[in-house]
Amino acid sequence: MELEVGDRVIKLSSPDRVYFTQRGETKLDLAKYYMSVGDGIVRALRERPCMLHRFPDGVDGQKVHQKRLPRGAPPWVETVRLHFPRYNRTADELCVTELGSVIWAVQMSTVEFHPWNSRRADTEKPDEWRIDLDPMPKCPFSKVRRAAEVSHEILEELGAVGWPKTSGGHGLHIYVRIKPEHGFAEVRRAALAFAREVERRLPDDVTTAWWRRDRSPSDLFVDYNQNARDHTIAAAYSVRGNPRGTVSAPLKWDEIPDAEPNDFTIASMPDRFAKFGDLHEGIDDAVFDLQPLLEWADRDGLEQ
Repeated sequence: MELEVGDRVIKLSSPDRVYFTQRGETKLDLAKYYMSVGDGIVRALRERPCMLHRFPDGVDGQKVHQKRLPRGAPPWVETVRLHFPRYNRTADELCVTELGSVIWAVQMSTVEFHPWNSRRADTEKPDEWRIDLDPMPKCPFSKVRRAAEVSHEILEELGAVGWPKTSGGHGLHIYVRIKPEHGFAEVRRAALAFAREVERRLPDDVTTAWWRRDRSPSDLFVDYNQNARDHTIAAAYSVRGNPRGTVSAPLKWDEIPDAEPNDFTIASMPDRFAKFGDLHEGIDDAVFDLQPLLEWADRDGLEQ
């Protein structure tokens, strides 16, 4: 079948293939979901190198981590070339500039979109600082909520605007736009300084211990390393590869005390988006200078 996406016509093969087994949503349902949140997913991915998580047989089948753009892309699908020094290789990754690229990726069995926190104008200078509140297996979601509230308090003290979302799993993410003036190492260092402040305020619940063996199963880990080069997490509005089809859903701050991650799915999000629009719409207009956090990092003796 063919889908009209703006001025693009995209052929969707196997539209009836079931991708999400809990309710039975198909590949076509996935494409229609992304079309329903089009402004939001394009804003989240725009101009960013993007790794794809593909599930050719649905989410119960094998997952393919795809850095390079899959073969067969039409000429209008844009890319950005990245260099990976460890392997001395390059990869041309998807670089979304329009909704058609997202739907073409769905045609290629993509479920999850994992963008970099930098854009193709200068891929070595992030413009997004990511706070990843990552619960250990026995950590209740109440701790995640509390860490988000404390993070919000600290951000307000810093004069930074945070944009929260569910992870699509068991955690929460908070994004902050920053000036693209620092490399990945400095952004990661600033993120660690922030994480340490959250840990200081919630010492019984939060950890910044890097090694898993040093964390309690009930800890909430603030994963500052998600700001390192070539580390990616699911974009706002990205579906996750699980049978329920959960979504990494933008939230209002006052929703967090009652939010339940499993409530946000490809079945529920279209109506939510129609009601609220993109809750991250203003993110590009709220740019924070990392300097106060870098001063905290100096104060705490944090190395790059």
